[in-house]
Amino acid sequence: MFKNGDCHYFGGIFQMEESVVKRVDPQGRISIPVEWRRSWKSDRVILRRHGDKIEVAPINPILPSSLFDSIEVGGDVDFTDPHSLRRALLEPEER
Repeated sequence: MFKNGDCHYFGGIFQMEESVVKRVDPQGRISIPVEWRRSWKSDRVILRRHGDKIEVAPINPILPSSLFDSIEVGGDVDFTDPHSLRRALLEPEER
């Protein structure tokens, strides 16, 4: 394994980036160093392709409690009727 520290200059601030060279196995897998993964709160990542570069970023879990009161529905919805609730969520509200 090869490690290198790259230095980038951003508006008067130097930022150090750690680089690691890894092999890609025949199934397309790579190993992310455990030191980098220690602060992650999830074992899921998102891959983004930017031309010939790939960005790998952890996906932070969403707590169900953060979704409370995140959707507004009109006052005429019958919450005991799933069809009424579905219509209220899928159809745009008329104003």
